[in-house]
Amino acid sequence: MRVTHGVPLAPMTTLGIGGPAAAFVDLDDPADFPSFVELAGTYADEPVCLGAGSNVLVSDLGCSSAVLRMNTRGVRWRGETADGRTLVEVQAGHPLVDLVATTIDEGLSGMEMLVGIPGTTGATPIQNVGAYGQEISDTLVEVTAWDWELGRRVAMEAASCGLGHRTSIFKRSRRWTLLKLVFALRRSELSAPVTYRMVAAELDVPVGSRVPLSEAAEAVLVVRKGKGMVLGCCDTDRRSVGSVFLSPEITPAQAERLRARNAPVNEFPDGSTRVSASWLIRQAGFELGAPIVEGVRISSLHYTLVADEGARAAEFTRAIDIVQEQALLRTGVRLTPEVDFVGEWEPGSPSRCPGRQLAKP
Repeated sequence: MRVTHGVPLAPMTTLGIGGPAAAFVDLDDPADFPSFVELAGTYADEPVCLGAGSNVLVSDLGCSSAVLRMNTRGVRWRGETADGRTLVEVQAGHPLVDLVATTIDEGLSGMEMLVGIPGTTGATPIQNVGAYGQEISDTLVEVTAWDWELGRRVAMEAASCGLGHRTSIFKRSRRWTLLKLVFALRRSELSAPVTYRMVAAELDVPVGSRVPLSEAAEAVLVVRKGKGMVLGCCDTDRRSVGSVFLSPEITPAQAERLRARNAPVNEFPDGSTRVSASWLIRQAGFELGAPIVEGVRISSLHYTLVADEGARAAEFTRAIDIVQEQALLRTGVRLTPEVDFVGEWEPGSPSRCPGRQLAKP
């Protein structure tokens, strides 16, 4: 295991923002993880785990703890469940896009709508990654993780992971590092029902139709690319974390008021009622491509924030604050960031940042 010090983390994130790591390790072999545990124990703060860095904003000050980039790869078939689903064991560092492609090639349904989502498979339970009608919680069976509080490896059933809309017990916590995951997928030539109108329109089928797995995935990719939500598909908006904000949960009274304004209000599997974050940003008066602060603007393709050359974490968090404030003022609904804030933050930084804040002088 090779340890390097003072490594800039910005190039390891899709935003291209962030200071250095006190200690940095690339983990390619799962057998080396115990050595990282030993290294992490020499630092006061809990370690940080990076996958592809596609959902993180690293502080300009960087991280004073050990940082692990999870590169472990591998997919293993583990038989079937009692109800006939195929069990698939995946190393945490395995790219999600590769896993989705493999399941489609193998004729396994359950992940086809997740095509094009960047990042590692191990990161998916953290915010219960989902898109176009599918979520990781639909297929996740078990995770194996290192519990830094207990100081040992633990196996956790999906039911104990607190999976909800873009959340879990792992979100905003450094207690666990996910090492491998097990999914249960159904063998089928056809996709799950197509529930999103944009995808159905691309396929030219009625909402609720089932189509061949590869056709569903291709249609989702077209829709995602049209929003600039596939890495590398748009040079001008390439420094992005995708959706910066969650679609916020709203009360019945808010839902009634917003539906009267033709807002996209939807019911979610966890029982919550939510309104589109993109719609809220648009209603707050922001236009596509509009600058918010120096180096940070609204995407030219989708209502989310992207960074330009020279952007810093301080400006990006300020842009988040500005969008939140304006959306609340114009719509009465508070947006919540879903990006993971990593590292050390100056006094006065947003309290939502979970990294250890520096003590005031």
